[in-house]
Amino acid sequence: MKLVFAGTPEVAVPALDALISSGRHEVAAVVTRPDAPAGRGRRLVASPVAQRAEEAGIEVLRPARPREPEFLERLRQIAPDCCPVVAYGALLPKAALDIPAHGWVNLHFSLLPAWRGAAPVQHALMAGDEITGASTFLIEEGLDSGPVYGTLTEEVRPTDTSGDLLTRLAFAGAGLLVATMDGIEDGTLKAVPQPADGVTLAPKITVEDARVDWAAPALRVDRVVRGCTPAPGAWTTFRGERLKLVQARPVPERTDLTPGQLAVGKNDVFVGTGSYAVELLWVQAQGKKPMRAADWARGVRITEDERLGA
Repeated sequence: MKLVFAGTPEVAVPALDALISSGRHEVAAVVTRPDAPAGRGRRLVASPVAQRAEEAGIEVLRPARPREPEFLERLRQIAPDCCPVVAYGALLPKAALDIPAHGWVNLHFSLLPAWRGAAPVQHALMAGDEITGASTFLIEEGLDSGPVYGTLTEEVRPTDTSGDLLTRLAFAGAGLLVATMDGIEDGTLKAVPQPADGVTLAPKITVEDARVDWAAPALRVDRVVRGCTPAPGAWTTFRGERLKLVQARPVPERTDLTPGQLAVGKNDVFVGTGSYAVELLWVQAQGKKPMRAADWARGVRITEDERLGA
């Protein structure tokens, strides 16, 4: 099939690579978000998908909004058979959805209908899911509600961050997306409507969602830290300033600390929660680079009565 691929961040690049190298389909163009300011100089930088497409000599379309007449006209001229999508980042209007003969097919990083929305992997980790996965589905005007072509499952490992899990799903999902394109082309794959039961929502994680509540159980603290790493980053406060929690681990044998209470040893830092303690492994103070928690604690010279989140 002739394809127009839509995607923006690094997590979409494995799928684009897989489609380019499939040998069966032609990626005629790529749709991505406009160049955005990045780095200290805030200069405009092309998205990872745009950079990869340009390296491969593929036309890149960067509409500010996919309802723009110029974009829709160019899409009609290309006349794609299907438009595979991975983390594009903008809502597609019906005028765009109607152009390809086989529609727009999204690779979504959950087992639909679970975790519909922008942050499925983060929510799966924060909810304590033991199994997650990816789905390919036909995009409709509803939120991730279209019929499903295929799925794959992935075990959630005890130390997974959202970055770890998303990376594995991006590469596994790339194969699923190619297989979905193959099945659509040869007519062996039919989309199946999602069940009405089991729908959960996964809206974008806000900075406030990423704030650690030390009165919560240690398992909940651990899930928030892992689910919000690398973005937006779990955090708490210390001496009135924000402290990012980069890596932590539950310590069930340590039950002597109250929520937020700190216990600093020579090479370790423990914090109390609503159940047992967690050990802080890596933290990042405001305006600083990430550092080992023990080094941070030595530098700030924590007193006995100080606590996190006070």
